[in-house]
Amino acid sequence: MKKLRLYIYCTLLFFGVSATQAQPATMRYTVSMEDAAKQYYHVVLKCTPATAITDFKLCAWTPGYYQLMDYARAVENFTVTDVDGNAPKWVKPSRNVWRVFNGQPTALTISYDVKATSSFVANAYLDTNRAYITPGALFLYTDRALQQPVTIQMKPYHKWTNSIATGLDSIPGGNNTFIAASFDVLYDSPFLMGELESLPSFTVNNIPHYFTGYKPGNFDRATFMNDLKKIVETASAIIGDIPYTHYTFLGIGPGQGGIEHLNSSSLSFSGGEGLNTPEGRRRLYNFIAHEYFHHYNVKRIRPIELGPFDYSKENRTNMLWVSEGFTVYYEYMIVRHAGFCTDEEVLKSFQSNIQAYENKQGHLYQSVTQASYDTWNDGPFGNDPNKTISYYDKGPVLGLLLDFNIRHATKNAKSLDDVMRLLYKKYYQTLKRGFTEKEFRTECEKIAGTSLQEVFDYAGTVKAINYKKYFAMAGLAIDDKSFAITRLPNPTAFQAAIYKSWMGE
Repeated sequence: MKKLRLYIYCTLLFFGVSATQAQPATMRYTVSMEDAAKQYYHVVLKCTPATAITDFKLCAWTPGYYQLMDYARAVENFTVTDVDGNAPKWVKPSRNVWRVFNGQPTALTISYDVKATSSFVANAYLDTNRAYITPGALFLYTDRALQQPVTIQMKPYHKWTNSIATGLDSIPGGNNTFIAASFDVLYDSPFLMGELESLPSFTVNNIPHYFTGYKPGNFDRATFMNDLKKIVETASAIIGDIPYTHYTFLGIGPGQGGIEHLNSSSLSFSGGEGLNTPEGRRRLYNFIAHEYFHHYNVKRIRPIELGPFDYSKENRTNMLWVSEGFTVYYEYMIVRHAGFCTDEEVLKSFQSNIQAYENKQGHLYQSVTQASYDTWNDGPFGNDPNKTISYYDKGPVLGLLLDFNIRHATKNAKSLDDVMRLLYKKYYQTLKRGFTEKEFRTECEKIAGTSLQEVFDYAGTVKAINYKKYFAMAGLAIDDKSFAITRLPNPTAFQAAIYKSWMGE
């Protein structure tokens, strides 16, 4: 909260805008929720468009959830007035666009209501107990203003006394007013309000980390936050840098699913259910590690198609097997290296992914690059098991194969971690952009010092995977039918060394 200027500077750099270009916000929103019993947000937008005809748009999707969302369906009572109190004409040329004919550039006040009944991590929800806002579901944008600062004033339901949780910085003395350096930042910064509980914070590298949740359940708060700190320490050590000035975990309540953001994550969370059994605890920590590591892998280490975004349509890429699949791979390794699961549990996780992939008839028809591209139509898990696959299953396995191949080729001097660090430093920090498919493969092979043709063939085709070849590199065996993974009884010293370093020993 205290490092507003630095945060704006960093987020502007991330989206390719110089900090010296920052201007006063031209889009100013006020969100009230006194109609919480009927589940309506009321939004007021004040702005001065630079054109006489202005298209105000609502996002067709939200970053992190690669499906089209019908947010516009929830908008009601749209009105426009100018500085003289007149009501300019407006029409809807398409479902997500409100075209305002204001005659000349002049200050406008736009108001509308948003029905918020979907208790889902990629949507907006409101009742008398809590409010969760996925910003893409609530805030109109214009193409001209996308890279300009925006302010949002929140007016929580009058019965709520707790603070507002979000990754955005508040304006000191601004009465619950927050600022985003651009709409890219706004749409990546959800809000949680209501009867919330803030757990004890912690710091990593002197950077504060917060956890605020709605009815988080009954569990040992101190132990959970200490464990969460270990997860952050372990994950950030892989890359060797923390790019934000503060981070907030938002526990939005019971349910399924989570979405990553630049300096926050939205988590369906009910700790009382997840933390009271060893298996539930491991699943929950995998889930949190996954969403947290995404602030590197997809938010900053990203395919070139994934940012800056076109919010009006699908943003397709062939590389979600890397962005999502590798994040699954790293969730397993982070939780293992942090000491929250055993070697056997890690191997079991990979077995489950292989089984899910191999036991789907779709693995004979769809490559994982196709699954990545077609997720907008098929969904991330594939909508037809006979024709589609999930990049959440094949992606982590390919990450594992790449890791073993790199370790083997470099005499255990390099690993997939070195690839991720290179991508972070070269493309995010230096070039300030995403990478192409060709660049990704080039960097992998640069680290390995050899061709990785076979693994990339596994990504781009439906070629049968030679699991035994790659697992043997780390002294592992795999059963042909059950895909159970076990350690070889007499591995070579080299195989044993790869296994130990992979498991973080």
